[in-house]
Amino acid sequence: MLYEGFVGRSSEPVRNVVERDAVRLFAEAIADPSPLYRDGEAARRSRYGRLLTPPTFPRTFDYGRIEGLELPSAGLIHGEFRIGYERPLLVGDEVFCRLALKGSYDKEGSRGLLGFLIFERTGEDPEGNLVFTTNDTVIVTGAVRAGIEA
Repeated sequence: MLYEGFVGRSSEPVRNVVERDAVRLFAEAIADPSPLYRDGEAARRSRYGRLLTPPTFPRTFDYGRIEGLELPSAGLIHGEFRIGYERPLLVGDEVFCRLALKGSYDKEGSRGLLGFLIFERTGEDPEGNLVFTTNDTVIVTGAVRAGIEA
């Protein structure tokens, strides 16, 4: 299995702060017009009480790196992405984010052996309460894999 020795390892937590301008720019970039991401007054009247982040905003955070795990800079394929929230992520929140390699497996493809890496990213509030978890799969093609294993 590719990167088998890194399965179960994680990065050190990295502090991230949800900033209003970053949320606004992200909402504009994904063309989401919701006033809950931009209009402070609308957000105050909502059940959240303040500006909310778009669901995929945690993709912008710094999660650190798993010491020694070096992925190729090109040739990886994005497989799957899932995100789950324990509570809404709001402007002004401070979250401590961590990256972990949860699994690795191989599968024979039409162009060679593919490697599948399952990553989990988490964000916790300063008290250690889980705010969100993302899970994504990265596929390492046979050609890229051959370069790694050479």
